[in-house]
Amino acid sequence: MNVIERAIEGLFFSSRWLMAPFLLGLVAALLGLLFRFGDGLIKFVLNLKTADSNDMIVGILSLIDLTLIANLILIVICSSYENFVRPVNAADHPDWPDGLMRIGFAGLKQKLLGSLVAITAVQVLEWFMDIANHADPEKLAWVVGILLAFAVTMLLLAIADRVSAGPGVKGH
Repeated sequence: MNVIERAIEGLFFSSRWLMAPFLLGLVAALLGLLFRFGDGLIKFVLNLKTADSNDMIVGILSLIDLTLIANLILIVICSSYENFVRPVNAADHPDWPDGLMRIGFAGLKQKLLGSLVAITAVQVLEWFMDIANHADPEKLAWVVGILLAFAVTMLLLAIADRVSAGPGVKGH
């Protein structure tokens, strides 16, 4: 291989480190979500005495929604780092959760879509629990339609991944 080819390859593979600022930005977003979660938790606890059961359920669903979004961000951070920036040796980190390590691209797609479906489902539940304030049937149809679109997309990608993996290949 000549010097120019090696230089180009070196540049291409070194450019993976340009992902690091994006991942750091996601860590900052995770901190922002933590702040929002803490604020929501305080409001939830302070309103427990006066809230009816529907308000309590909506408050809990809001906290679950933020938690699912935080999980999604964490999965993207860890998987992107390991897949695109630098491999992580699991033996060096025995206390790290298995669910954040060794997530291939197909597995990442499934986790992302699964998280999006769960987040959307929680928002639909919030909508239904607070239906008195969300009486617009057109918006309700859009919310349910988006949930179904995510679910169908997830199913189609799972089928495509299974078909492309070939016979006898288990999950990713």
